[in-house]
Amino acid sequence: VQLQASGGGLVQAGGYLRLSCAASGSIFSRRVMHWYRQAPGKQRESVATITSTGTTTYADFVKGRFTISGDNAKNTLYLQMDSLKPEDTAVYYCAAAKGGWYPNYWGQGTQVTVSS
Repeated sequence: VQLQASGGGLVQAGGYLRLSCAASGSIFSRRVMHWYRQAPGKQRESVATITSTGTTTYADFVKGRFTISGDNAKNTLYLQMDSLKPEDTAVYYCAAAKGGWYPNYWGQGTQVTVSS
């Protein structure tokens, strides 16, 4: 299983970015997919999750601002990030579960930097 995240960059507070995660094969439609992030000096934390049936969950700190979605035909996972804040600055990782809920496979990460 290979995951390739992209779409990070530098944006001003209040701006937006859309992250993409290209997945190998057709794993996307059969697995729980995640976005995590890790800020400098902090532990990696869950941001958003989507199941194979389309059910989504979000961390409280991104609810109402971020949207996770997927395109089965393109085997691509997305994270639309709106109303970005400086505290959203982190490396963002996409991840896939092997058969349960928690991630087993990780992408390489993409840097998101939000300036104040």
